[in-house]
Amino acid sequence: MVISARALNRATLARQLLLGREPLDAVEALRRVVALQAQQAASPYIALWNRLRDFDPARLDAALADRRIVKATLMRLTLHAVHAEDYQGFREAMEPTLRSSRLGDARFRSSGLTGDDADALVAGLLKYTEEQRSSAELGDWFEKRLGRPLETGAQRMLRQYAPLWHAPTGGPWSFTHRLSYVAAAERPALGDPEAADKGLRTLILRYLAGFGPASSADMAQFALVHRPRVKAAVNALADELEQLEGPDGTVLYDLPGALRPEEDTPAPARLMAMWDSVLLAHADRSRVIPTAYRKHVTRVNGDVLPTLLVDGQVAGVWRAADGGIEASAFHPLPKHVWEELAGEARSLVAFLAARDPRAYARYDHWWTKGVPAAETRLLPGD
Repeated sequence: MVISARALNRATLARQLLLGREPLDAVEALRRVVALQAQQAASPYIALWNRLRDFDPARLDAALADRRIVKATLMRLTLHAVHAEDYQGFREAMEPTLRSSRLGDARFRSSGLTGDDADALVAGLLKYTEEQRSSAELGDWFEKRLGRPLETGAQRMLRQYAPLWHAPTGGPWSFTHRLSYVAAAERPALGDPEAADKGLRTLILRYLAGFGPASSADMAQFALVHRPRVKAAVNALADELEQLEGPDGTVLYDLPGALRPEEDTPAPARLMAMWDSVLLAHADRSRVIPTAYRKHVTRVNGDVLPTLLVDGQVAGVWRAADGGIEASAFHPLPKHVWEELAGEARSLVAFLAARDPRAYARYDHWWTKGVPAAETRLLPGD
């Protein structure tokens, strides 16, 4: 079966709850969308606001506080919010990537520590973080354990490698720059190839449920794992997967019976969060981001700007501004789209008002450097 580019777009939007706001709890919604990139504290909240009807951010606060949803270094070596029950398998899937990248990093190697040293330190660290600990407390613990201070970069690499969850530290979005950690409740197996392979198969099935249909290259991009590992996992899952042919002839995989709406299904306009996972989940990002716009959205240092999603495709960027939402479109938009975006802006301004009216303000320098917009409008907040 051949699937068109537009049908691929609609399948992903449907699974990511972007064809209509759903009446779901935050925990259930996160399970549905698999993972939300979370290195910017506001983004999971804005991502769920885009996806859920009457979303109450206090519900996400509570889920993070009682660890039904957890935040940790996972796919693509970045912070993600995931369902607590998914964490163990996802972390085991990522073990080879995390070990080689974090313990092979020059900042760790320059400390003089070896991989065996790291394993011993992690074992002790997990015992120490059975109670929530600040990054300063971890620094003191490393110094006492080693008999000398451990360089900041080496500490960071060890914290990212160890199966630690980020613990909430306060408002407005549950996490601040005062980092705090707690050991994962369900400890993943580290250094176990069989556990890593099983975890990767689990991750692939969950990925397809949330972002499919997808190629093996897409799966490797989503997780940042070597393609031979992905291909081996896909081969092992062959009896559980359906094969499709993409618009360019690429072999795509999917779960039998997975949601694939008609390609003419309407897609409402949205004001997407920074680093929204739907923008980053595929090797071929043209599924959601037109190729000509990718460099405008993903900046040279990896920042992924908050975007306008129009008819399922990125059409511009936005930022919070005095009086509302400043929306910059990369191409002319019809009147009815601007009206739809204006409605979204009013809702978003109201959503942000109680917590952080100028969310993402620290990234305004990208606008100062210039956004190649065909038209910019201030969409009023009232």
